[in-house]
Amino acid sequence: MVNQSSTPGFLLLGFSEHPGLERTLFVVVFTSYLLTLVGNTLIILLSALDPKLHSPMYFFLSNLSFLDLCFTTSCVPQMLVNLWGPKKTISFLDCSVQIFIFLSLGTTECILLTVMAFDRYVAVCQPLHYATIIHPRLCWQLASVAWVMSLVQSIVQTPSTLHLPFCPHQQIDDFLCEVPSLIRLSCGDTSYNEIQLAVSSVIFVVVPLSLILASYGATAQAVLRINSATAWRKAFGTCSSHLTVVTLFYSSVIAVYLQPKNPYAQGRGKFFGLFYAVGTPSLNPLVYTLRNKEIKRALRRLLGKERDSRESWRAA
Repeated sequence: MVNQSSTPGFLLLGFSEHPGLERTLFVVVFTSYLLTLVGNTLIILLSALDPKLHSPMYFFLSNLSFLDLCFTTSCVPQMLVNLWGPKKTISFLDCSVQIFIFLSLGTTECILLTVMAFDRYVAVCQPLHYATIIHPRLCWQLASVAWVMSLVQSIVQTPSTLHLPFCPHQQIDDFLCEVPSLIRLSCGDTSYNEIQLAVSSVIFVVVPLSLILASYGATAQAVLRINSATAWRKAFGTCSSHLTVVTLFYSSVIAVYLQPKNPYAQGRGKFFGLFYAVGTPSLNPLVYTLRNKEIKRALRRLLGKERDSRESWRAA
């Protein structure tokens, strides 16, 4: 056994047994990262600069975009280095930071998506009282709760994971330093860590997902009572983007953190982990921009203003 204090670092295996696949994944990951940077930065800028997007929905969406930027930046550079060349090591300190950030931001997204589901429920079911219920102060309070709770969760779980006695080979069969991967690397008793992981998964994955499903169930019941095709289309347009993001995010998270213990599930979990870390942050902006008319209009207004300012400058 190797104590964490003497651990120089780890070897991230990824798909090192398939070099050709790793080169393909390098291109996919690099492209997805660029899309993540451009798409999420665009959403943050539009939400901040366009007065018509100064609403609770876009406040929470900006939080989600900022979260995705931090999430991918914490892991993609290291992942690209490992995918491109023979060097696949990560220092103990870098691995510790990666686990802390992943736990914190992943938990934040679970809570934030639940808050956004509540926001959509009020928008559809209580449209006349929406501004009164979802007021700016409540938005800041809900966002603060999401960030603070996730920080506490990471502070509690990260040290217990890093204090595990790791096996001498130091090989992590994954692309990233994540709690399930490090638990599998341990040569000691991991009962406490597995219980801790199970409890946190129930609190921060199962419970939020259940609340989201309950929220959409109540929304669907309210919409079905309305005999209006226009109201149905409006409700679907209000909720469809968020529901798509929830499906993408939770399907990959469940596959990583709630998978059974067998080699097949572990190999499949690597693909889902890659999608969870790289795919969903790049797809989220596409989902919201392609299916959201307000963001498209805001982008046209912003581009129109820039075009007008350039023409005025040239005329002067």
